[in-house]
Amino acid sequence: MCVLFFALDRHPRHRLVFAGNRDEFYRRPTAPAAPWSECPGVIAGRDLEAGGTWLGVRGAGRWAVVTNVRDLPAHRPGARSRGALVSDFLCGAASAADFAAEVFAARAEYNPFNLLVDDGEALWYVSTHTDAAAPLGPGVYGLSNATLGVRWPKVQRGLETFERLIEVDDVAPEALLDLLHDDLRAPDDQLPDTGIGLERERMLSALFVTSADYGTRASTVLLLNREGGGLFVERAFGEGGVPGETRRFVLGP
Repeated sequence: MCVLFFALDRHPRHRLVFAGNRDEFYRRPTAPAAPWSECPGVIAGRDLEAGGTWLGVRGAGRWAVVTNVRDLPAHRPGARSRGALVSDFLCGAASAADFAAEVFAARAEYNPFNLLVDDGEALWYVSTHTDAAAPLGPGVYGLSNATLGVRWPKVQRGLETFERLIEVDDVAPEALLDLLHDDLRAPDDQLPDTGIGLERERMLSALFVTSADYGTRASTVLLLNREGGGLFVERAFGEGGVPGETRRFVLGP
């Protein structure tokens, strides 16, 4: 994922409300969200190049998501797949705390990342760019390609709308998908300088990204309720942001 918002234990009906965009090169082969036959109960998309995934859920409690951290000097060809972090957690049995500790100990084997893992009991955050893995408490969070708590313009903008959208009893997936389709770019004087050049900073400053070769490939909403059910919605996009298929999965124990 490249930008995401989530509310943990802040809604009367939902333990988790999540909305996020995956941005990627259009040429990178991808399979849409679907049940994984090798991991019963898992629903996730699949990166057909490296084999992992960016976001997935198992049942209505176990979920994980990864974002890259934009740190070009730290990027190494041949590093282990960050998408495997998500698939390994979803298909495994380790607690979120134990998995987070293992990943943090091995973080140097991966290119820069942020990882969230939740086993239904606790949500843990792990990053190559923090001093330790940490559990997250109730709250509303936004995350992009910097560490948690860094509010790039699109994170701040998205959070303001996200918080309004979850103040209702019946959270609407379509409203969250509309939020994720916001293509407004930030003013130049608000852009971060991550070493990729001004034109690319401008392009990536929108919640919904489009360019000639790179852009938002999928928008996902995940709702996990307190009774053990939930909903997973993924809307795919093609080159230039052309809408594709929307897939919906009702989740259960």
